[in-house]
Amino acid sequence: MPSKIIDKDTPINIVGAGVFGLSTALHLARRGYRNVTIFDKQPYEKTLYSYLNGCDAASADFNKIIRAAYGPQTEYQQLTLEAISEWNAWNSELASSKSVPPGMNSTDRVFVNCGELSLLDADELPAFELATISGMDAAGHKDTQFSTTDPSHLAMAEKKGFGFAMDPFKRVDRGKKNVGVLDSTGGMAVADKACRFALHKARTLGVHTVLDPVRGALESLCYDESGKTVTGIKTRDGIVHQAALTVLACGGWTPSILPELDGLCETTAGSVVHFRIPRESPLFERFAPQNFPTWAYNMREGAEGGLYGFPRDENGVLKIGYRGTKYTNPRVQHDGAERSVPVTRWSTSPGQSQENLKAIPQQALKVITKFLNEFIPELKAEGIDIFLTRVCWYTDSFDNHFVIDRVPEREGLMVATGGSGHAFKFLPVIGNYVVDRIEGVGPDRPALKAWKWRQLQKDQKPLNVLMEGSQGSRALEKVPLVPDSELELNPKARL
Repeated sequence: MPSKIIDKDTPINIVGAGVFGLSTALHLARRGYRNVTIFDKQPYEKTLYSYLNGCDAASADFNKIIRAAYGPQTEYQQLTLEAISEWNAWNSELASSKSVPPGMNSTDRVFVNCGELSLLDADELPAFELATISGMDAAGHKDTQFSTTDPSHLAMAEKKGFGFAMDPFKRVDRGKKNVGVLDSTGGMAVADKACRFALHKARTLGVHTVLDPVRGALESLCYDESGKTVTGIKTRDGIVHQAALTVLACGGWTPSILPELDGLCETTAGSVVHFRIPRESPLFERFAPQNFPTWAYNMREGAEGGLYGFPRDENGVLKIGYRGTKYTNPRVQHDGAERSVPVTRWSTSPGQSQENLKAIPQQALKVITKFLNEFIPELKAEGIDIFLTRVCWYTDSFDNHFVIDRVPEREGLMVATGGSGHAFKFLPVIGNYVVDRIEGVGPDRPALKAWKWRQLQKDQKPLNVLMEGSQGSRALEKVPLVPDSELELNPKARL
């Protein structure tokens, strides 16, 4: 789609202060755009992007995985390597006190290079993992990907200081299989602090922000007389904010705001449990980032797989997530169509009971519990119980590629969405590509081609089946849920 040239003093609205919105604003400002405003209904100055402080968004979290291990998808491999370079630069800025957001200090870090281990219930490495190793070798990053079953790789990992990450679950000691690949370039982002850092950098460069449940909340898009050109937005307080370009980057709320995304994107939920390890426990050191990597297990195995997790954070929080089944919350909208919308502990939708807001799907808990019993029995042995559960909302595309493009037949409107559960790692750099799209720079690059507005073709098999609606098996209203009251969450572990 052709891009209209925008004067650098002309207003640009960004709706959403998560990964896509923050990064887009930051890179617009870096390129000299002087009238950029981020709107968001969440008061991030007060909540500090903390889930515990009441944030709904997926970006508001304890931590996120960073990995360059993308098999044959070299466009994401390269993008991750770009991002890691910036993550390290951000850490250096903090350490030097060059750029420190309010409430943070020079000892804070936004990226922890503890490695990322991809484990499989298999006897040998599948094609995807082998492609990761060969792809990183070809990109000039030889000896960064280590097979857990190759003695020479074990030795190299040990030499490079990643021996701890090759068998973090002590599988070999227990006489169990330990088949996987360690990506030593990866690790974890400290999600809440990373967002605060990006917001601070954007503001330092002149980006305006309206982060407020009324003044920053999108009420509607505004159109000209033709009904085809978006001229700005109206916020919940009734004020119209004119702009030459509006970028929708609303995370899980985007598909319900923009019906044109039907069939391309859908809001889905992952399931997360958290443990809190006391400082006096021997497991506090055992699961420290210097002794334990981020990890994924059987991520391509459907309902019985799709697990991932982290070392504990500075407060002892150990997080484990499940994406084997991507749940939906279909609701009939104003045009009569069903679309999945986020529903959380702090935001409800009609017909959603408060009890269900404090619950996770039974299937998710079953898969997580099975994994814990086999891989981390130490938690149960130490009496460390779940203290918090979460249903976390993402926006999936049918092919797991992002959607960064102008909206067809809607002048003045574009979207940056479709993170599909793997966008956070690109926080420092994804906005550069959004601005390239705005300016029409390099549209034939592999990444931007993959992120174009598109439709599922008749002969194309989707990675994610979308728009099943209330009749689908993934709809939360049809899924057995386990409420907090049945989990007997550990009150002593609350932060």
